[in-house]
Amino acid sequence: MTTICDDPDEFAEDQLAGWLALYADRVRGVTGGVVTLPTAGADPQVAVVVGGGSGHYPAFSGLVGPGLATGAVVGNVFTSPSAAQVYSVAKAADQGRGVVLSFGNYAGDTMNFGLAAERLRAGGTDTRIVVVTDDVASADEVDRRRGIAGDLAVFKAMGAAAAEGASLDEVERIGNRANERTRTIGVAFSGCTMPGADGPLFTVPDGHLGLGLGIHGEPGIRDVPLLPARELADLLVGRLLAERPDDATDTTRVAPVLNGLGDTKYEELFLLWGRIAPLLARAGLEVVEPKVGELVTSLDMGGCSLTLQWLDDELERLWRADAHTPAYRKAAAPLAALVPAAAVTEAAATATVVPAASRASRRAAATARDVVAAMDALLRSQEHELGRIDAVAGDGDHGRGMVKGIGAARRAVDGTDPAAGTGFLLGRAGEAWAAQAGGTSGVLWGAALEAFGAAIGDEVDEVTPALVVDAARAFADAIVQLGRAQRGDKTLLDALLPFVDALDEGVAAGSSLAEAWTAAATVAEVQATATAALTPRVGRARPLAEKSVGTPDAGAVSMSMVLTCTGAVLSARAGGPDHTTTAVHTEGVHA
Repeated sequence: MTTICDDPDEFAEDQLAGWLALYADRVRGVTGGVVTLPTAGADPQVAVVVGGGSGHYPAFSGLVGPGLATGAVVGNVFTSPSAAQVYSVAKAADQGRGVVLSFGNYAGDTMNFGLAAERLRAGGTDTRIVVVTDDVASADEVDRRRGIAGDLAVFKAMGAAAAEGASLDEVERIGNRANERTRTIGVAFSGCTMPGADGPLFTVPDGHLGLGLGIHGEPGIRDVPLLPARELADLLVGRLLAERPDDATDTTRVAPVLNGLGDTKYEELFLLWGRIAPLLARAGLEVVEPKVGELVTSLDMGGCSLTLQWLDDELERLWRADAHTPAYRKAAAPLAALVPAAAVTEAAATATVVPAASRASRRAAATARDVVAAMDALLRSQEHELGRIDAVAGDGDHGRGMVKGIGAARRAVDGTDPAAGTGFLLGRAGEAWAAQAGGTSGVLWGAALEAFGAAIGDEVDEVTPALVVDAARAFADAIVQLGRAQRGDKTLLDALLPFVDALDEGVAAGSSLAEAWTAAATVAEVQATATAALTPRVGRARPLAEKSVGTPDAGAVSMSMVLTCTGAVLSARAGGPDHTTTAVHTEGVHA
């Protein structure tokens, strides 16, 4: 939803006025758009004037500056600027060496820029036109295709050539060559809303994406079910590789642009790029200075596009060239001064030495490995439920945090030498949990696992139930000391502390470790449920204390789940009836 505006009819003009006030030190407004301020002492250059409708920022005004566009024509939202506006901006941008007008291939733009070019030529200004046709989904014939995020790659080539002092003929030739070698495919997840409108301009069916949908909602190829990032990357890269230009069959260098359409977050784009880059490498392509971010948007549309420009030596030089605009900046000198990562000399990493461990400690470590694996499966299955509970009076991230933590712990455990003892193994698991999960729970769980492992140690002669009780108490003490909470504060301690007391009582009464642990875990579950009646006194839920009443604490619930899960593993390893783990060893913790 486009929310901030006064008169929707004046949205394009009002946003441009604000933008000009922000960047008055580098651009000036003219009738119909903006032009860059002149550079003192610089020789005149060919003017590269780009443009189209508003609603696509950074296109088009955000691309005006040294090394890129000389001026931008700014039309109404999703509407071609008029011929008079194009003429006005071109006249203001002209430095006496001619003008190249460049825009996406849309009927209104083609007509208005074309009329303006005729008027400019009639007045003595040599004017050329370069139309961008990068959208592979819009037509089979290249000259009928729309121009979308590939605009940037084409504009950049011409702007860099003009900055080098190239002639009008050369800038036009380079623009057309850049366009011939540029391909884009986009997807939309949701529609965009015009200023003042109460609904989106178009919609995408729930649970689907619009493959090839245009930046104004023009029809794409088809609607397909939403895809995981890996499959989306496969789809985008595969389609562009199939559209490789005929004259680029021997080219191995590409300039990629992964573009967000307005509502897709940068973090999502970074994740997707992490899936795309290996696919390009696997296809034998060398990636040259990729750009990831919002470059040609569509108001608040959810979606993204991938552009590839197949490079030759000339296009690569121009792609790498410096540019400085409000929305696009590239400076080779500071980057050239950096030492490449591969050449950075670091102190040789000291090989991790696994301390010698007793047979008893190694046997306990084997049990710990099973427990970590079972915890991983459990927490992943309960992630959304834990997040739902946490969202009542918190930020809803508890399930995700626990999954991140246990996932890191399991990877650490799986990568640890099988000869490691319990102290070393759980120390590594705790370190990984704290490092990867972050947040309060990450620190607490990491420290607690390390404390548990340290209490068992690596050289113990016998892991007795009493020693495990001591380790459980050390686990709880680490959380108390770090979290500065106590029983009754509506935290995980409301489940953990009663568990430790019950475990101690069961072992003291002569129960086996598995029996005592299972019974104590039942106490923890009851106490976790009882936290629903408590008012939080610490943590993020405290400001929303009243809202929290009636819902159990997410940390207490996850703690009781984990304790119950651990009891099941202990029972299975001890040969008890509760065989809930599939990977059990014949040796168990001494009981």
